[in-house]
Amino acid sequence: MTIAFDRQSAVPAHWELLPFRFHALDPTTTLLTNLVGEQVCVNPYQLTEIVDGTCTDEALLAELRAKHIIRGFGERTSAELLAMKLRTRMRRLPDSTGLHIFVVTLRCEHTCKYCQVSRQPTSGARYDMTVQHAERALDIVFRSPSPRLKIEFQGGEPLLNFAIIQHIVTAARARNVGPTRDLSFVIASNLALLSDEILDYCKREGIYLSTSLDGPPDLHTRNRPRPGNDSWQRTVDGIGSAQRALGVDHVSALMTTTEGSLGRVREIIDQYRSLGVLNIFLRPISPYGFALRRRGGGNYGVEAWLKFYEEGLDYIFELNAAGTLMVETYAVIIAKKMFSNEDPGYVDLTSPAGIGLSALVYNYDGAVYASDEGRMLAEMGDHTFRLGHLDTDTYEDIMLSDALLSPLEQSITTSAPMCSTCAFEPYCGSDPVFHHATMGDAVGVKPLSAFCQRNMGVFTLLLRKYRDDPGARAVLRKWAHR
Repeated sequence: MTIAFDRQSAVPAHWELLPFRFHALDPTTTLLTNLVGEQVCVNPYQLTEIVDGTCTDEALLAELRAKHIIRGFGERTSAELLAMKLRTRMRRLPDSTGLHIFVVTLRCEHTCKYCQVSRQPTSGARYDMTVQHAERALDIVFRSPSPRLKIEFQGGEPLLNFAIIQHIVTAARARNVGPTRDLSFVIASNLALLSDEILDYCKREGIYLSTSLDGPPDLHTRNRPRPGNDSWQRTVDGIGSAQRALGVDHVSALMTTTEGSLGRVREIIDQYRSLGVLNIFLRPISPYGFALRRRGGGNYGVEAWLKFYEEGLDYIFELNAAGTLMVETYAVIIAKKMFSNEDPGYVDLTSPAGIGLSALVYNYDGAVYASDEGRMLAEMGDHTFRLGHLDTDTYEDIMLSDALLSPLEQSITTSAPMCSTCAFEPYCGSDPVFHHATMGDAVGVKPLSAFCQRNMGVFTLLLRKYRDDPGARAVLRKWAHR
């Protein structure tokens, strides 16, 4: 696109625009982003001059050129560099699918208020994954072209069907031969049933443990009750035992924000610190499955969560300034996309969407889903994101199914309505499952989308912190390159 002549001097501008988008961060500041998310902030008057071709601020023009928002006439290098950066950010796409979730049982001894699936009593063995389905799922896992394969065991409580976990680990290792993959395993457990024997096995096999910790004892126990009202104690004891047996880096925890969490984010973060868990994900409750029906602690709006998130992020910045290297996971993911040329491939922030391409879910009953959230919708009778069944469908049937290809096509943000013109598009993604669940449409109506409101709030917050707070800027830079 060629810029118009300078209106005052009638001398043509010596540069032209490359593709960019813009968004008003506040009345005096407008964000400009290029195709890969490199950013420049200008005032509205400067934006008009840039678009009109009348800008004479050489320092600003140099910055715009360095960020590939303008280029000199006939100059090819800027466009070639921009294309190379875009290819780098998209390099993950041919390597799908890396995450494979095995729902080994629906049985669970907890009755968590925000549980997204229909848990079953501990005696209901018919809700366990069979060896036959496990083997068929492994057939699909090893058809994936990804050089890195992560198998995650979920439930219910997966430790209630520990035998099938052992079988899958042994069978997967046996299949991982020439050419070998980077193969890893994670058990997502409440840790209440953790034993020395299980820990010994996890240590031998290099298995990681992931758990849920919602904060202080009263909050965690209220959110995640179990017989005996000892869920918090069992979780923290399990974290400690796992850290000693496996190492701190082999144990992670995440929390879910409920109504009871609001106003208590510092307490929640301090609970993590006290246990030596220095990585926290301040995630909102998800509108899926039985959590949606019961409202399980999720009766709050986007603004309330954003306030909670900002308070937590400010506290984490304070801790880092004081020498405690605490990390907020979601901010790390976004910082990498904003301030480096790396795309971590986080499922909710990818385009096309991460369903199927980033993760597949093998349910206990043999059904295969495009995402864990798609499985949760199926528990409520909505099978939109069911891709097939292990008894009848091949890898090709699953990956080429209309249930996957149709939402993927609609999820490409560079062509989706309102996403294609959004300055935050390079940092964001598309979540067709969320929009289908909340709006009945894989694309959704963006101005009304809680997904968009929440992410735009976080993007704006991080950019403001980066611009205005030197301490926060240093932390975000470190996170972007960790």
